[in-house]
Amino acid sequence: MSSELMDALTALAREKNIDEYEMLDKLEQQLAATYRRIMDLENDTRVVLDRDTGRIYVYELIPVGGTEEEPLFEEHDITPKDVSRIAAQAAKNVIMSSIRDAERDRIYDEYSDRVGESVTGTVQQSDSRYTLIKLREGVEALLPPSEQPHTERYDHNQRIKAYIIEVRKTTTEPSIVVSRTHPGLIRRLFELEVPEIYDGIVEIKSVAREPGMRSKVAVSSRESGLDPVGACVGPKGSRVRMIVSELRGERIDVVPWSEEPSTYVANALSPAKVTRVIADEDSHTATVIVPDDQLSLAIGKEGQNARLAAKLTGWRIDIKSQSQAADSGMATTSIAGEDGGQDEEYDGRCVAITSSGLRCRNKAVPGTVYCRIHAKEAPAS
Repeated sequence: MSSELMDALTALAREKNIDEYEMLDKLEQQLAATYRRIMDLENDTRVVLDRDTGRIYVYELIPVGGTEEEPLFEEHDITPKDVSRIAAQAAKNVIMSSIRDAERDRIYDEYSDRVGESVTGTVQQSDSRYTLIKLREGVEALLPPSEQPHTERYDHNQRIKAYIIEVRKTTTEPSIVVSRTHPGLIRRLFELEVPEIYDGIVEIKSVAREPGMRSKVAVSSRESGLDPVGACVGPKGSRVRMIVSELRGERIDVVPWSEEPSTYVANALSPAKVTRVIADEDSHTATVIVPDDQLSLAIGKEGQNARLAAKLTGWRIDIKSQSQAADSGMATTSIAGEDGGQDEEYDGRCVAITSSGLRCRNKAVPGTVYCRIHAKEAPAS
């Protein structure tokens, strides 16, 4: 091996951001193993690569005593005449291996800090075992079946967004694992589509999701007068529609967050209308009373609406119709007050709770506690 080749190796190491000393150490180790094999030696070998001249020296290590823990060796120079030819091939292998290792480390360093972010890529391969997503040239992410909504199927070269949940080092390539089911994907998609969320004016307080089917998102505003739900939905639903499209039609309910549990639970059950919420702080249970014709809507298909509302709020929710509540002796004509469940003194206003979670502002029809619009929701006497 010539000094010119040594110079070329050093230059390449610097260009590829590879530790040149580590690369040359690997080259010496590989040459030692190669010469022991081709020379059919019983003893170990050691190779010394002169860093200045590029000359290679091969030594056989002959045991001459010592202990089992610390044997002594005598080095015999067995450098073959054709040492450079073999060294050139070994150098090529080591260089390629070092380049792959360096690239693998760079990818790991780049993506290990991005766990919890969303990425966009194109589907390269998809079957029952896994789906590979190309993030950029030379970088692929793994989308396991467990992280795929059961309603989704992927086509070759299709562009999709996913959420990074893990990055780990392997002996081949860094394993970047992404998800299409994680609630964090909803957060990142809203950040992309809603400037107010990206800027921190509107905050996503909680996300509850049944991937591929339906999600609920609770939002609040840090600016008085700004409607956080309206900001997320966008003009004529344009913003949330983009997110629904990315999630292949997954339904998304955006509801206002409230620090008052009764109001928050009522909001979370949207689009169902709620008559009253009785919150028990000790058991963290909310008893919700809804008009008879809203019971199935509040519960949802196979309990989905109630289940998501419970996940969103962190409260256990028990839903009763007004008829059921009346049969059990519960009052149904008052709403939750500021103290989270105590009855208010009736003030002549309609007691119905609108889909926004706020009490109706209309005056009640004389002799009832409902306005004309909500009178039909009154329980039968």
